[in-house]
Amino acid sequence: MSQNSPRELSIEGLKALAHPLRQRMLARLQRVGPATSADLSAEFGEDRGATSYHLRQLERFGFIEVDSSRSAGRRKYWRARPQDVRLPRDPADAETALVADLVGSQWMDRAQSELDAYLADRDAFGDFRAAAMHSFGALRLTADDLAAFGEAYIGLLNRWRDEHPEVTPDSHPITVIFHAFPTPDQSE
Repeated sequence: MSQNSPRELSIEGLKALAHPLRQRMLARLQRVGPATSADLSAEFGEDRGATSYHLRQLERFGFIEVDSSRSAGRRKYWRARPQDVRLPRDPADAETALVADLVGSQWMDRAQSELDAYLADRDAFGDFRAAAMHSFGALRLTADDLAAFGEAYIGLLNRWRDEHPEVTPDSHPITVIFHAFPTPDQSE
């Protein structure tokens, strides 16, 4: 699978990702870059054995991999695998729907927490404050148009990720939040 091919999570992948510490470790690897289990253990105040176990689970389900260019001997560096991970849109069974909702809620909670933290201290981000964007829009689309719109957005996000894979001294982790959904009737 290409890193840009959509990967709809299976029930097993969803369960692996639903663990809060795994979510935090994966987000940290995605944003900051490779780390060892000892690094992550210290950073999150967790037992090193537990951290190693959770890293192996993330690897088992394809979310992370060993960074062989940094690893030496028993010291393994882990990195996030860049990929287009998606929740199932129309889960076939109740268990998958339940776990997909849990993971989706975790993602939304983290996104809201990050947005709130940024808004509370925008001035701390210097030039990034002026570059940051918040947008609100409305469209009238068919279901097929909405699906195509979402795919175009993911394509744009993947292109930017692929064109800017390396951490540079002037780069900063950026949270990107996207919602596109039918507007509930508010006239009642």
